[in-house]
Amino acid sequence: MNQIKMLYQRLEQQMPALELRQDEPMSRHTTFRVGGPAALMACPRGTEEMVKAINLARELEVPTVVMGNGSNLLVDDHGVDAFVIKTVPQYAKCEVHGNELTAQSGILLSRLAGQAASAGLTGLEFAHGIPGSLGGGVTMNAGAYGGEMVQVVTRVGVLLPSGDVEEWDTEQCQFRYRHSAFSDGKKLVLWATLHLQSSDETVIRETMRNLAAKRREKQPLEYPSAGSTFKRPEGHFAAALIDQCGLKGLRVGGAVVSEKHAGFVVNTGGATCDDILRLMEQIRQRVFQVTGVELEPEVRYLK
Repeated sequence: MNQIKMLYQRLEQQMPALELRQDEPMSRHTTFRVGGPAALMACPRGTEEMVKAINLARELEVPTVVMGNGSNLLVDDHGVDAFVIKTVPQYAKCEVHGNELTAQSGILLSRLAGQAASAGLTGLEFAHGIPGSLGGGVTMNAGAYGGEMVQVVTRVGVLLPSGDVEEWDTEQCQFRYRHSAFSDGKKLVLWATLHLQSSDETVIRETMRNLAAKRREKQPLEYPSAGSTFKRPEGHFAAALIDQCGLKGLRVGGAVVSEKHAGFVVNTGGATCDDILRLMEQIRQRVFQVTGVELEPEVRYLK
């Protein structure tokens, strides 16, 4: 029997309350709005469901992908023959204790920043406009406008490849630019605790409004995308290099280098994963030819 079918049957038997979807179109679950079907998707509501489902998949040796909001994910047009666990929006409990927030990995960063503001806690304003989840934010040490997750994360609940759950401190997480100990996909973020500072809610929300206005002015938010397509090369800015090479407006099918922000590849309508991949490769080749700088994708490709 196919291992994914076997997993589906085992999950139905052992976890009848777990929401399961077969052949689920991934275009519904990525901010690029592209991608073929996932063979099996689960949407857990709690840590026990999450851990049990992942460990069962590992026991059956079924390839497993944990995703949040799909804001940094590019899925192949033919889909993915794997077990996809989607944490957004159900795995999103959050608690406030003094100057600390502890939240499950599926909470959106925008919502978490809003809850911090409501509690009069500052330090997470930079994340309010990031379209991803807490789990994705911790995994890639997400950042914007001078802020990064490493500045506020103090503890992380981790599911190890062994199936055990541990709580790690910041040093164990090995944060660096757009990278962490979780980037290999073998160790998974279940929850995180953030330490923030007390401030006035009015001031915090004004800062968030100002940052949101900057995003609307500079970023092509009107089109589906995965945000910054490439990581920042050391000593350079990817968008500036792409602009310098005259690539704004470059198109492959429905995928286009944004005229508004060269660091964004956008889906102007009907783009396929193949369109986006071919456009990204053209960008990388041209930038290397002109500047000698190799661009590294920030977007994760899933096939």
